[in-house]
Parts: sequence; C-alpha cells; structure tokens
Amino acid sequence: MTQGKVFMGVNILGTEDYNHSIPPDVRQLLIDSRHFVVENIKNARRFLRKLDRSFPIDDCQFLEMGKHADFFKASQSLLGVVKQGLDIVVLSDAGCSGIADPGAQVAAWAHENNIHVHPLVGPSSIVLTLMASGFNGQRFRFNGYLPRERKERQRALKDFEKLVKSQNETQLFMDTPFRNMHVLEDLFEVLEPNTEICIAANLTHPDQYIKTVRVGALEELSPKIEKMPLMFAIGRTQIL
Repeated sequence: MTQGKVFMGVNILGTEDYNHSIPPDVRQLLIDSRHFVVENIKNARRFLRKLDRSFPIDDCQFLEMGKHADFFKASQSLLGVVKQGLDIVVLSDAGCSGIADPGAQVAAWAHENNIHVHPLVGPSSIVLTLMASGFNGQRFRFNGYLPRERKERQRALKDFEKLVKSQNETQLFMDTPFRNMHVLEDLFEVLEPNTEICIAANLTHPDQYIKTVRVGALEELSPKIEKMPLMFAIGRTQIL
C-alpha cells in the first residue's frame, strides 16, 4: 500500500473570495481531504465550508497544533492515518501553512518519520509584499511582529534600516492592525526621510492598497489603512 503524504495547505488572507488566490486543483484537494492538522479548528471548519457548502465536517478528523495543544501526543494516530495510505493536510488560519505559523512543526515531524511533505500553492502576505515592493527579492528577511514597547520597536526599525543600507537586504515585518498608526508614526520619527518603505494593506482583497514611498511621504498614504491588516517592508528600489 502506498503511504500517505503531508500536504502543507493554504488559506485565504481574510477576503471571502478565494477564486483568484487559491488554484482550483488545490481547492479540490482540500475539499477531498478528511484528515487535518490545523492552527484553529473553528477557523479551519469555517474555511472548508466556504470552499464547499456541503463539506462533510462530521466525517473529518481535526487535530489542533500550536503552543496550546500537544501535537506530538497524537503523532501515533497520525502515523496510522499515513500508513493506511491517507493524506494529512495542514491548515493555518491565513496564508501558507508553515510560514509565520506553527505548521512548521508538522512538516518537521513528517520528515522525521520519512513522510513526503508536499507544499501547496496559495497566497503568502510576505511573498506578495516583496513581489510588489520593488525592493531586492534576492536578499531579504522576514522579522515577524514588531516589539510591543515603543522604544524597542523604534530600535528594531533603526536596525532594519541599517541592514538595508549596509547589505541591501529587504526587511519585512508586521504588526496588529490596532497598532498600524503607531508603527507609521515610529517610521516617520526614527528613520531617515529618504529611506524607502512599502506598505501593503488588505492583500488579495478587492480594496488592496500597496504603495512604496520614501519616509518623508508617509503622511500622504491613504487614511483607510488605519485598521487594515498590513505588511511593511523597508528596502531599496531596484532601478534598472
């Protein structure tokens, strides 16, 4: 019997419309699957029902991963699923599993047990921001969430700026929407006016907003981004 695989699944980035961000064959694989390791069970069920209103939730096995659940306690159960030739799909709450979420632990577990890991195609806010920024796409770093404390946050932003200048390494980062304006204020206050910033808001949504400007022009950004989910990048535009 052929052994099952672990598929690193994909989710939408908040928008209700998945047609332009998740390929049809990937959607079909998700709909046909019955064994899932998920970041949040409620969110995973809601997403699968969006893909297919008649999706048989009650026929599925859902295992929650992350710091609030001991994934490895259920590893024997998962091994049994794979040995039966059945596949397991990893689902994050948004974007690509294993990127900026706990899905990486499932991929690591699969490799340790000689199970094939198959990444699926879908939207990643990190990659989409980098693609649209005009910054260096060959040397870049994702720094996750900014520190909560303002002094530490400002220090981190200055460090990012130094890396851009010294190594031409694009610096990507994010924060929670309710701190958007605080981050923008910090960028304006501590970075040099000619430093370039990319702001990517509501990626894949109909009203997505992506703008690369110099720090001195941050005040000209659309006020609508105040409460939108944002990705930030500091870099240097690559002019031919």
